Amino acid sequence: MAPVPLASSEERLWRLIEERTAPGADTARIDERIWNLFGQEWAVMFTDLAGFSRGTKTFGVTHFLQIIWEQRKHLFPVVERHDGALVKTDADSMLILFKRPDAALACAIEMQTTCELINSRRKPEEQILLCVGIGFGHLLRIGDHDVFGREVNAAGKLGEDHAKESEILVTEALRAAASRNAGTQYEALTIEVPGSDQNWRVLWQPVRSA
Repeated sequence: MAPVPLASSEERLWRLIEERTAPGADTARIDERIWNLFGQEWAVMFTDLAGFSRGTKTFGVTHFLQIIWEQRKHLFPVVERHDGALVKTDADSMLILFKRPDAALACAIEMQTTCELINSRRKPEEQILLCVGIGFGHLLRIGDHDVFGREVNAAGKLGEDHAKESEILVTEALRAAASRNAGTQYEALTIEVPGSDQNWRVLWQPVRSA
């Protein structure tokens, strides 16, 4: 008899979520199973490009498809050097995971350094204006294509809604976990986001090797 194949990660997750909706369901036990199956500790990075929507209206969508292509061309190798795992892209945004919070922070600094060097030789409309948000903590990783959790939400809000061009914003959890990075300085922010009440701006310096 052939072995019964295991359901995919996504199928198993939604099967458990469906069980959770049943009258009288032991939601605590189901939640424990979900975290046992999918719970992992990661640093999570969201990136965005500043002025993307406004620039698309001015210069046309194909111009900014080129900017997206160039962003991936120049920044994917940086992510690989720091052992990041690209989960997904959405237009000009990227979601990337790192096992080590200090690797996520170092990667973000090298990414911004790379963009700074590229932009110094380009007209304003051709520049890669990167915004970065990073969180760290226990999250649900579903296969290789999605993640859920408080730090995921916080990193997304910081990177996509609050970070300006060339900025790296991080949650308190990321700052605390990456504090062994000698010389890294932070500036406290007054903003709160879902999943993180205290957040910081990284006062980064360009890396010489980028």
